[in-house]
Amino acid sequence: MSHIPFQTIDWSTIEKTEHKGETGTSFWQTIQFPGLRIRLVEYSEGYLADHWCQKGHIVHCLEGEFDSELISGERISLKKGETYVVSDELSSHRSVTESGVKLLIVDGDFLKLD
Repeated sequence: MSHIPFQTIDWSTIEKTEHKGETGTSFWQTIQFPGLRIRLVEYSEGYLADHWCQKGHIVHCLEGEFDSELISGERISLKKGETYVVSDELSSHRSVTESGVKLLIVDGDFLKLD
């Protein structure tokens, strides 16, 4: 990872990109640095991810609530103010929300397995 000088992010200036789920839609605002990605992500009501993800993330719930469904069938619920952390390739997970949610998601090389 490169060194990142002090800076602020004005999310109102970052373009939103649309990503369709199996149901519903997600909207991403993404900042990319070498080896580090920071995103504000919003899932619409009734969102279900269209894939099982094996990437590592730090996910912080800013508004609403959602479940991370694990491929084992276990469901982990997160609501406003809660966070989960997982490294790359340590779980297959996908997001689902009935009422919609807004998340801050950080991922990158620091979550790769050695």
